[in-house]
Amino acid sequence: MTAPLLIIAAGGTGGHMFPAQALAEVMLARGWRVRLSTDARGARYTGGFPQAVEIVQVNSATFARGGLMAKAAVAPKIAMGVLKATWRMFRDKPAVVVGFGGYPSIPALGAAVILRLPRMIHEQNGVLGRVNAAFATRVAGVACGTWPTVLPEEALSAHVGNPVRATVLERAGAAYIPPGDYPMEVLVMGGSQGARILSDVVPPAVAGLPMDMLRNIRVSHQARDEDGARVAEFYAEAGIDADVQPFFDDVPRRMSEAQLVISRAGASSVADISIIGRPSILIPYAAATGDHQTANARGLVEAGAAIMVPESALTPEALTEQIEMVMSNPKGALQMANAALSVGKPEAAETLAGMVENLAAEGKKT
Repeated sequence: MTAPLLIIAAGGTGGHMFPAQALAEVMLARGWRVRLSTDARGARYTGGFPQAVEIVQVNSATFARGGLMAKAAVAPKIAMGVLKATWRMFRDKPAVVVGFGGYPSIPALGAAVILRLPRMIHEQNGVLGRVNAAFATRVAGVACGTWPTVLPEEALSAHVGNPVRATVLERAGAAYIPPGDYPMEVLVMGGSQGARILSDVVPPAVAGLPMDMLRNIRVSHQARDEDGARVAEFYAEAGIDADVQPFFDDVPRRMSEAQLVISRAGASSVADISIIGRPSILIPYAAATGDHQTANARGLVEAGAAIMVPESALTPEALTEQIEMVMSNPKGALQMANAALSVGKPEAAETLAGMVENLAAEGKKT
């Protein structure tokens, strides 16, 4: 008997791809076949996916970038992607289709609607992305990573949490060493693409710390390619031991060794912080759709696990003050780490996998 096929559709950022990878890992372990439907941009984040996952690149595009000519080509490109996906699904008969958001998920979800296949979406953020908003009432349910999530009234939803990769789960609840008079790690993450504002503000903020604290600090800083050289040079000239890279493929290890995480409030970053359990300073991306990063950060902030600094208030001096407050208070930092664990949902991937299997079982009855 052929194993059932799950099609996972996800867009081209780490925020969509990492929870998709987590679901793929669990479904393979449960004996399913898994196919990932994404575009060329999303394919860059597939290095961590299990080899057993079949990766299919689809035609898709976004209205958010490019000039008038580029925008005019979007609809035909997406339509062609939907037609190709429909033919492929008609032939392969997947048991379930799960969308994780992003424009590259449109072809697979659109095909699932046309063929009336069992389908659902997972929304990582506290505000639905554009694509998930378009499909929220055309799927069996919306699995929510952040709660509460703003949803259409007629949408069926469940609070699942954001699935994290196996490499993160391996570090779940890793013992936390509070700050003290010994080497300490600070992890700086700007999301999968880095963040210029963090590259502008964090290095001088760290350099502004008292010397007796600064001499113990080592920084891992994720910066865009175009910012990396100047960020590394600043740290070096300030005498700060820093590892500056455009992307860390070992974030779980670095986070588990950190005394403090300074990060954007992307859903995957927030989930990783809550599963591993670390104090954090979160700087939500002000231009995020529906200000969803502020919604993402709320759970950690309300639990006392994180300090939220809006971009409008982000200056080197203000950030220095917040870093020093955490790093000079071992007891408070430990309380923040434990509070982060209290809001984590390490079972999220297994819960989502259970929903997929239930949906497949219901689909067989119809």
